[in-house]
Amino acid sequence: MAASNRPAVRCVSIRVRKYPVPQPSAYLNAIGTAVPNHDGHRAFVDWATPKIADPRLAKLFGRMVARSGIEHRWTVLPRAPGGGSPIEPGGFYEGGHMPGTAARMAVYVDQAPALSIAAIDRLAEQVDIRGITHLVVASCTGFVAPGIDQIVAARIGLSPSVERLLVGFMGCYAAVAALRSARHIVRSEPGARVLVVCVELCSLHLQDTAEIEPLLAMLQFGDGAAAALVTGDPAGFALDAPFATTLPDSAGLIRWNITDQGFAMHLSGEVPGRIAAGLADPDFASAALGGRAPEEIDGWAVHAGGRSILDAVESAYALPQGALWASREVLHDNGNMSSATLMFALAKMLAARPVEHGVALAFGPGLAAEGFGFRSAA
Repeated sequence: MAASNRPAVRCVSIRVRKYPVPQPSAYLNAIGTAVPNHDGHRAFVDWATPKIADPRLAKLFGRMVARSGIEHRWTVLPRAPGGGSPIEPGGFYEGGHMPGTAARMAVYVDQAPALSIAAIDRLAEQVDIRGITHLVVASCTGFVAPGIDQIVAARIGLSPSVERLLVGFMGCYAAVAALRSARHIVRSEPGARVLVVCVELCSLHLQDTAEIEPLLAMLQFGDGAAAALVTGDPAGFALDAPFATTLPDSAGLIRWNITDQGFAMHLSGEVPGRIAAGLADPDFASAALGGRAPEEIDGWAVHAGGRSILDAVESAYALPQGALWASREVLHDNGNMSSATLMFALAKMLAARPVEHGVALAFGPGLAAEGFGFRSAA
């Protein structure tokens, strides 16, 4: 049999190099903020101080007021006749009367959408908010169904086809959950335009007590709303990887209980120390800082939960004075507005210098610490 003249077939092994598929980025384009025009901070201090019968504790309360770093806290509650505070004759809390939860929720249903829309109006002054595809709303100071997401969507004329998400009762770190959800939406649907709203009416939940710990907790809180636009358009802050942890054996340190007279806050004095210890955990610190040293972070947006909490963050990461400037300004001007507070700090940073390596961080019931990295868009 004659030999074939065909060339021998040689098998060649080819190595195919796989390149990672780049993931779409999500950007926090702009933030609008709003507070009511009624400052209730001094009225609360004047109401709370004489309730403390022990002179030693009364002096302690006075020192904590002076050291709080808070100058203003705003409330949606109307002024009493003659322009007085809500605790004066004709006010919501006249004579120490504590309205029931139903009365407080009636105010929430009326005022939470209005304050949300005021923040959305401030947002619309900065960016075009037409073509919204998704609405994410965070709030823990009231309940209503249909929810305020539906109320707001209808009032600002969003399409009935807009997808809505209501983040409820997560507390102060709910802004992280809301922005994290918006980031996930945009990364899965690059054409999405997500409107994020955080609105809290903390002043609806005054409690009649003479105990210093709850009075100090109530000293922190005010009302506010923030609205943000998150899209795939490279403007504002790029939202980087989120992170989260729950500190062990800490569930009772922050509580928010529904009672017949509103929502009662418990904020333990142990919280700042436990936060400082949790932040120092090597695994959490690595995730929160993106593997960088604290001194490499040039933008800190920390939830202004109180002066001692901001001090705890500074201590945990040995931050230089002024690193938390945005958070301290928010605390001074507005107090702790629960979920809206972090958004206020981010809004200040958006208006300031560019950020190369930023960290957003918030705390709440659990005791949980959650956040995400961010950086100015190229």
